[in-house]
Amino acid sequence: MPVDLLIENAPDEIVSRLRALADSHGRSLRGEVLAILEDSTKPDRPLSPDEVLAEIRRLGLRTPSESAAMIRADRDAR
Repeated sequence: MPVDLLIENAPDEIVSRLRALADSHGRSLRGEVLAILEDSTKPDRPLSPDEVLAEIRRLGLRTPSESAAMIRADRDAR
């Protein structure tokens, strides 16, 4: 059974960022908040090979050296 949730006194800056995210994803503010809640409450599971390949393509990686450079850059940023 669906439940109504209310967030009182949400800071304007957060609401503005949520609206921008919603616009960029073609969703309403309500839809964006629900998508964020759904994504953050999903149980962790390993990616399937197809999902890994889709992520590689999304990132535009073509060679192992490009992947290694991204990993190094991420580690160096920490």
